[in-house]
Amino acid sequence: MDMIGSIADYSMMMSQNQLMTNVSTEVLSMTLDSFQGQASEVVKMMESSVQPYLGQNINTYV
Repeated sequence: MDMIGSIADYSMMMSQNQLMTNVSTEVLSMTLDSFQGQASEVVKMMESSVQPYLGQNINTYV
């Protein structure tokens, strides 16, 4: 009975490890998607803030 119990314990441990790996992978994937969305929003914000006409004219008073 001891060997059967050991095999069952090992099987449960392997199943739990696989579940933890799958959950961790899915959370990492969700985090990556979130960061990619934030990065694209930052790029859009930076592109919209570019004002190429600034600095072309200088006002001088004599």
